[in-house]
Amino acid sequence: MATFMRQLVSASERMVSRLFKTEPGEGPTPSFFLEAPRTEKLLEQGEVEGLRYGLGAMQGWRAHMEDAHTVRLRLPGVLSDWAFFAVYDGHAGATVAQFCARHLLEYVLAAEALTGGEEEDPEAVKEAMCEAFLTIDRRMQALAVAEAWERAGSTAVAVLVSPRHFYFINLGDSRALLCRAGTVTFYTEDHKPSKPRERERIENAGGTVTLHRVNGSLAVSRALGDFDYKAVAWRSQTEQLVSPEPEVYELARCPGEDEFLVLACDGIWDTFDNKGLCAFVRSRLSLTGDPQRVCECVLDAGLYKGSRDNMTCILVCFPWAPDISQEALQKEQELEKFLENRVAGGWGAGACCPMDLVAVFQCLAAEGNPGLPPGGGLASK
Repeated sequence: MATFMRQLVSASERMVSRLFKTEPGEGPTPSFFLEAPRTEKLLEQGEVEGLRYGLGAMQGWRAHMEDAHTVRLRLPGVLSDWAFFAVYDGHAGATVAQFCARHLLEYVLAAEALTGGEEEDPEAVKEAMCEAFLTIDRRMQALAVAEAWERAGSTAVAVLVSPRHFYFINLGDSRALLCRAGTVTFYTEDHKPSKPRERERIENAGGTVTLHRVNGSLAVSRALGDFDYKAVAWRSQTEQLVSPEPEVYELARCPGEDEFLVLACDGIWDTFDNKGLCAFVRSRLSLTGDPQRVCECVLDAGLYKGSRDNMTCILVCFPWAPDISQEALQKEQELEKFLENRVAGGWGAGACCPMDLVAVFQCLAAEGNPGLPPGGGLASK
């Protein structure tokens, strides 16, 4: 990127910082937010037999990084052609998310239902995934008492990839989607307290849904940990105010059409919808072909679109994912040149009435430009 564009990005960071900073007279900034976002990224990538993944994680505006993740491109033994990906979004602390990142897969692998080969039984696998979540939650509850853990919890979204199926496992408001033949074919549903099924369980356990939160406090209705919400003696483990029971969906793979999976915490989904993120990822893959680089782009775009949460994104690409396109590269170069010239010539230092960066962004946004990245828009530039 040209020097001017690097300067524009730097100025944008300062602008966003000022926009979110507490104004004089409004009181102190909440302790769970920083004065400026932490934009350093944790990045990973890997590849095995046609399956490639990239990962990006950023602390952002939050005072602490509470996300965690698990990536295993090959599972052990007879499951060597299976893979597992998961994102854990902690709240009120990182203890539960980190414990799950280290140990949840152990509970999954302990299930006899994961046999591999021709004997794969999707219904048995789904049951095994649910039991793994319930078992690790019971284990953590015992540890929380014995070791005086912080009162933390975590959402979880995972995808178990077998040679024949995708198994989507969701608990809370992190989300996963599958892009097939250029469109969103499947996505997990968030567990929010205001949804009828969730509200019914909460109220049956003696709780309330106030301001779309469990007892006016917790914004998700299913999670690991959060044991203060799992103390109703007359209700089973899955009937508590907050349930540790995931929803598990099985989808047959479609070679030749399955392009990629995205797993991300709600810090990403706060600023992208399913269709928009799918389109943005496809457009960025056509420029780089690199899942890790695309994850970096998603984090940056999410930050400039206004996310104030931790952000973690895993992108899993299959052989049919979009690859580098010379036409897309040409269009991107033309867009960057246009934006650079428009800013420098129209409102920059040489203009008769120089404008501040906020005004420049507003003017560019008002003009509209069909060449902007789909789903990302001007914020991604």
